[in-house]
Amino acid sequence: MAFRIDVDKEKCIGCGACAAVCPGSFEMKDGKSYPKPKVEKLTCEKEAEAGCPVQAIRVTKA
Repeated sequence: MAFRIDVDKEKCIGCGACAAVCPGSFEMKDGKSYPKPKVEKLTCEKEAEAGCPVQAIRVTKA
């Protein structure tokens, strides 16, 4: 089963917590978080979602 990762760019404050927790699925560019759009297996993505201080990350079934 695939999962979709979305980051709300308007909410994202560029703190980098998601990239620190889950560097394989998030990267920082231009002061914002950019996720891999889809992953086949969740590893640390839900932890990054929970750790986002502004709740800008959503991980859902694709």
